[in-house]
Amino acid sequence: MKNFYSPEHEMPFGPQRLADGRIRFRLWAPGQDAPKLQLFDGLTDHLLPMQACGGGWFDVVTDRARTGQHYCFRLDSGLAVPDPASRFQPRDVHGPSELIDPAAYRWQHDHWRGRPWGEAVIYELHVGSFSPEGNYQGVIDRLDYLAELGVTALELMPLADFPGQRNWGYDGVLPFAPDSVYGRPEDLKRLIDAAHGRGLMVLLDVVYNHFGPDGNYLGAYAPSFFTARHNTPWGDAINFDDDDSAIVRAYFIHNALYWLEEYRFDGLRLDAVHAIRDDSEPHILEALAQAVHGRFGRTRETHLILENEANQARFLARDSTGRPHFHTAQWNDDFHHAAHVLATGEEVGYYRDFAAQPLQQLARCLTEGFAYQDDPSSFRNGERRGEPSAHLPPTAFVNFLQNHDQIGNRALGERLTQLAPAPRLRALTEILLLAPSPPLLFMGQEWGSQRPFLFFCDFAGELGAAVRDGRRKEFAAFPAFADAEVRARIPDPTSPETFAASRLDWAESHHAENQQWLALHRQLLALRARHIAPLLALDGPPSAEAQISGSLLRACWRWPGAVTLTLAANLGDNPAAFPAMTIDDPVIYHSAAVDDASDRLPPWSVIWWCTGAER
Repeated sequence: MKNFYSPEHEMPFGPQRLADGRIRFRLWAPGQDAPKLQLFDGLTDHLLPMQACGGGWFDVVTDRARTGQHYCFRLDSGLAVPDPASRFQPRDVHGPSELIDPAAYRWQHDHWRGRPWGEAVIYELHVGSFSPEGNYQGVIDRLDYLAELGVTALELMPLADFPGQRNWGYDGVLPFAPDSVYGRPEDLKRLIDAAHGRGLMVLLDVVYNHFGPDGNYLGAYAPSFFTARHNTPWGDAINFDDDDSAIVRAYFIHNALYWLEEYRFDGLRLDAVHAIRDDSEPHILEALAQAVHGRFGRTRETHLILENEANQARFLARDSTGRPHFHTAQWNDDFHHAAHVLATGEEVGYYRDFAAQPLQQLARCLTEGFAYQDDPSSFRNGERRGEPSAHLPPTAFVNFLQNHDQIGNRALGERLTQLAPAPRLRALTEILLLAPSPPLLFMGQEWGSQRPFLFFCDFAGELGAAVRDGRRKEFAAFPAFADAEVRARIPDPTSPETFAASRLDWAESHHAENQQWLALHRQLLALRARHIAPLLALDGPPSAEAQISGSLLRACWRWPGAVTLTLAANLGDNPAAFPAMTIDDPVIYHSAAVDDASDRLPPWSVIWWCTGAER
């Protein structure tokens, strides 16, 4: 079959092997006069002058470089810096880069073209804490388990090279280099290849809104990579709309294409795009999406997912055929927040926006996408948030009850199993996994893990102290942590013990209660594959509506052709009146406590049924 991939993504950044076998090295350094390439070759180092090419570019072509060799750039000051487009950093962010041959890995599944988004069941994991091994092989060894569970897409938390041995990944400073703590580039490719062999998509979380605080040398030789036009929580913004922004924009667009092409990822999740500052046209998010669609077209299924607190539906627009103009979907924080308030009753922080009507807001998320669609936010002092989203299909929204943020940004990293009564969590799981929107699970959620997922990093010295103190100050406004002695017990993010406590305990999954949670997830995901995914492949998006009566939620999705999916859920602590179901009704699933002959739904129970579809 046709190979839909190229082994090497061609770009103006990073080293490139020429037809005659020589290597060309390029560096954009508008703040320098005469940078040099330094090649490390055993006992002898070669320092090669680079030629100015105009526009701040320098390059050098040499026959002295070979695969596996280490190299760096020497600035006018003598400072040695890694390649900003390094493909691998074997000695971490401050060390030299390694020359990688992108074509060296022999792929086993060249036929793979991805999966339609309507089939997506996403499993988010952190490579370092997912398995005892803490590496790519540890994930490979559990791919069969994930496929049997009913997962169809892995989502890896960021891999871009970060300082130290442990990090969530959002402090990356070299976006083209997968961090060496998890393995070599060929090991990552082996993981993706193995996943494809089992029918699993692999998505990568990427960070285009900032660089981490340690190891980012761009300001030393390319100061216009950043702009003071916009201020961000991390200082000057990445320059997407000021002088020299064309090269900066190309850097990130090529980064997206590089991961999708050289590593054959099936999609990217773009972190916190509301923190990207860009006043130009087209917006970098639109330009990036257009480049991805232009490169891959319809030859393979490629998905772009946003995290966007601003709920900007414009980036999720569809064309006349229902295909995304720009991005495929967005993480739907509103669904999580409404469900979390229903499950726990918490009302502090951003949960304040969901405290008054969580059931109504959950219903709106199920049938219209966002709960906040240009609505005022009390948490944001009345500021309006979001854009209308009811015109978008349910596949434009990724729903979840837990993820790395919603667990790890808590002071103690508690999972929902520790915060909510089991009946509530079970009912919400029965909604999440059978609703039309693609569901996301966070590693261990499927067996009801109670292991925390804490914020961890490997910063030392003053930076480590600042992160540790800042973490504790962050929670001072929360009533539970108003006391300084209580805040002092918040785990130290820089401690190895904090990371160790966050690693999944796979033995936990074998306990009787955990096996019950696992059986539930397997059952629901099997039903989703059989009944829900085929509906999402029908022509045209469904119309949807919801009704609320006390604690009773009823939601319907109607597709062209008289196919209707219906949910009835009692999300309250008392029975709710509900018309009796007859034996002929095509029920897909109901909670164990539901009596088909009764006219009342028990507390925290769910029924799903579908009419008009082939059974």
